[in-house]
Amino acid sequence: MLVASIAIADDRPPNVLLMVSDDQGYHDLGCFGSSEVKTPHLDSLAAQGVRLTNFYVTWPACTPSRGSLLTGRYPQRHGVYDMIRNEAPDYGHHYTPAEYAVTFERIGGMDVRERLLPELLKPAGYISGIFGKWDLGVHKRFLPLARGFDDFYGFCNTGIDYYTHERYGVPSMYRNNRPTTEDKGVYCTTLFQREALRFLSQYHKQPFFLYVPFNAPHSASNLDPKIRSAAQGPDRFKAAYPELQAQAGYDQRSKYGKPARVANRALRRLENLAAITCMDQAIGAILAVLDEYKLSDNTIVIFFSDNGGGGSSDNAPLRGGKGRMFEGGIRVPCIIRYPGRIPAGTTRDAFLSSMEILPTLLKASGLRPPAGLVLDGYDMMPVLTGSAASPRTEMFWQRKEDKAARVGHWKWVASEQGGGLFDLSGDIGEQHDLSQERPDKLKEMQAHFDRWRRAMDAAEPRGPFRDY
Repeated sequence: MLVASIAIADDRPPNVLLMVSDDQGYHDLGCFGSSEVKTPHLDSLAAQGVRLTNFYVTWPACTPSRGSLLTGRYPQRHGVYDMIRNEAPDYGHHYTPAEYAVTFERIGGMDVRERLLPELLKPAGYISGIFGKWDLGVHKRFLPLARGFDDFYGFCNTGIDYYTHERYGVPSMYRNNRPTTEDKGVYCTTLFQREALRFLSQYHKQPFFLYVPFNAPHSASNLDPKIRSAAQGPDRFKAAYPELQAQAGYDQRSKYGKPARVANRALRRLENLAAITCMDQAIGAILAVLDEYKLSDNTIVIFFSDNGGGGSSDNAPLRGGKGRMFEGGIRVPCIIRYPGRIPAGTTRDAFLSSMEILPTLLKASGLRPPAGLVLDGYDMMPVLTGSAASPRTEMFWQRKEDKAARVGHWKWVASEQGGGLFDLSGDIGEQHDLSQERPDKLKEMQAHFDRWRRAMDAAEPRGPFRDY
């Protein structure tokens, strides 16, 4: 329940609490239809705000998607249009410190010319903190404190072991600009909750931007294949799923005759759901502190997943998942609450994206984008309040040779995993390829994509991938 706010100065902009999950399935929220997962705090948040059911991210995996969130720009415009990660550990290689120091995961990062959200909010007096997954570079010039944030505790690459905080054996947790192992052994969601609450305790009397990008329920990046095949959930949250616990135990009790693959699937699902429920509890604790400080009415709260669910997640009714250009890889659950502005308990099926977040927050804070900064998003507050239709009519995606375009309710996909032309107005699951029936529309969609691609190629070049 929201607590009535204290009197807020008329010129004080709204606080911002932005929370992002990692690889969460479209259906893996109670408020998005799941009867399996336990997410009471996020369900309550949805009841107090709006559910966005037609909300997209710019890439079907984490790094480029998170870059777009913080810049309001397509990956092809902000420069991080692929992953900043090392793949050798996936094939069993364990880097020595000297080897790791010169790998791309260590030296790559978002172009320092990019303007990120916390920097853009500073003229309105915001203090900004990030606690969780950064994923946009490890060198000091790329770290959060060099990009507008004032406080950082978390890890800088795509994934870690939830307890050791190592990525394939390499310690990966940072406090501000320095690596740290001070909390090794403590479950990382608990740590991100702790740091977010510390930040609120310290800065709640001034406008704040609190960014909590969880790694839950991303799989653990452990050298042991059995561990890295799933997320890691604390035992007390696994206990919330007794049926899955029983199924997951079959591989240790072979007398039951259950095939190991069934047990392994159940175990992966158990870890995934326990990680989500633990994250939900952390979110509840953060929201409770907003109530305690009587700040809920003047805080914009946003939650969504960085991309579609992978592994054992549930993306129903969407096709595909993480890494795919089908809806299951790029359409994600999103919840936004802003009491007094956004009607409680509403659902919007308007076409929106994560690129709308930056311009929306700037407008809500009374700020304008810097002159010359090209944004690919729009202020979506009128859509959230129900006073206007979405200005977004099209969106495009590219991951190496995989491509997709959405224009209106039409969707075109061309990828190694399949493709086709789909009418999302009646086929959200992308089951009926209309390429043969509507060759005119197929050609039109491909032309839209080609125009977008030419616009991206003509944009001011950004590293780290582009040749200039």
